[in-house]
Amino acid sequence: MEKLLSTKEVAQRLSVNEKMVYTLITEKGLPATKITGKWLFPAHLVEQWVESMTINYPTGGAELPHKSGLLMIAGSDDILLDRTLTLFMQLNAGHVVLFGAVGSLGGLKALRRGMCHMATSHLAEDNSKDYNFSYAASELEALPAVVNFCRREQGLIVAKGNPHGIRSCCDIAEKDLTVVNRPLGASTRMIFDQQLQEAGIKSSRIKGYGNEVSHHIDIGLEILSGRADVGPGIRPAAALLGLDFLPLRWERFDLLIPKDSFFDKSIQQFLAILHEPAFHDLAARLEGYDVSLAGRMLFPGESR
Repeated sequence: MEKLLSTKEVAQRLSVNEKMVYTLITEKGLPATKITGKWLFPAHLVEQWVESMTINYPTGGAELPHKSGLLMIAGSDDILLDRTLTLFMQLNAGHVVLFGAVGSLGGLKALRRGMCHMATSHLAEDNSKDYNFSYAASELEALPAVVNFCRREQGLIVAKGNPHGIRSCCDIAEKDLTVVNRPLGASTRMIFDQQLQEAGIKSSRIKGYGNEVSHHIDIGLEILSGRADVGPGIRPAAALLGLDFLPLRWERFDLLIPKDSFFDKSIQQFLAILHEPAFHDLAARLEGYDVSLAGRMLFPGESR
């Protein structure tokens, strides 16, 4: 087991008093467990939480390798995106695409540090209608170009037939069910945390809350195997595995691209794919996607 910190040790690490630590648990999602009757904090999760809360990351002076035909993408994972990357390489012989599944916030940080050509993100604004712009403004020196990749349905993945009769996050705590979760920095995790907060449920009450997987399909596999009862994810993952899905909302999934590299050949070739019939055919084979905005440049306040 990873090292567990006491409230006093966490307070010392964060240079705050112990009372503030309790506030951070309830209001800021500081990872904690009360399994022994007192608050304990997995050290590695506390470090990840601090990382996910960090803004104004230093650029570090890193520069991407200028290799012809190399495209590097980081951020939130998506099933249609995975298939589109394969399609891109099939249609553009000699090109290689590398993807890092680091979550929406991780993608913005990677973009800030010059570690990718574009980031994928679905971070909802406070109005729950617009996406990504305020987060990009906080993380990046200049707003990037924002191009829609798709809209997709976000919710809870449950076993076939929903044997536990789950209707909302409230049932997870009331029925003492086991969840599988996404990592800190993943927007899907943030949506789940928001649902728990709105229901007045503390994460410490949820079994399996700290069991994290990096991909939506892995959420479904944990439920399919019986190791978990429910987890936050997208409808396409549930549909592919024959699982049931409880919808929460449709969301926008965007590509964020630095404006000074927007017209780079590899980036433009990738964006061109979004207008191809082959891409729309890929989306049509999967449940839970809307690609009517795919490839369109977006601006703050459009709320699409």
